Amino acid sequence: MYPIILLAIVVFASMLHIFIAKPGRDNRKVVEIFLLYFLVIFIGVSGILGFVGHAFMPDRIARAIGWPAGSPFQFEIAVADLAFGVLGIMCLWMRGAFWTAAGVGSSIFFLGAAYGHAKYMLVYKDFATYNAGPVLYIGDTLVPLIVIALVIAYNVME
Repeated sequence: MYPIILLAIVVFASMLHIFIAKPGRDNRKVVEIFLLYFLVIFIGVSGILGFVGHAFMPDRIARAIGWPAGSPFQFEIAVADLAFGVLGIMCLWMRGAFWTAAGVGSSIFFLGAAYGHAKYMLVYKDFATYNAGPVLYIGDTLVPLIVIALVIAYNVME
């Protein structure tokens, strides 16, 4: 459910920013605004939330993914989530190539997670809440594809 909420926040905040800033026909500015909100909110905030869940509630999160409690992967995923979360938040202050690196790096991580989730659905019939549904379709697939498209557009429009 949280990917739907974060996506709604990103779209609403971006649209509000565009409405207030009135960039007119400056398409690059519109792309920049959407990319900023995806990086800060979906990558940054989501990463920090993922860190908190995997680091401080590992057994609960493991069960929600369909994995046994006590899995050692939890801390490694927590640290990866924290790293991408910090990069996403840093996009508030850093621009240019930093956005490209944060967007591409986090998208590779998310798309890799999508592959893992899909594999577990197909091979192990794991349709647990955090393995299938919005986490897979929105958080691990749709958003990284949008971020990659925005990064490309942002860099091409320079």
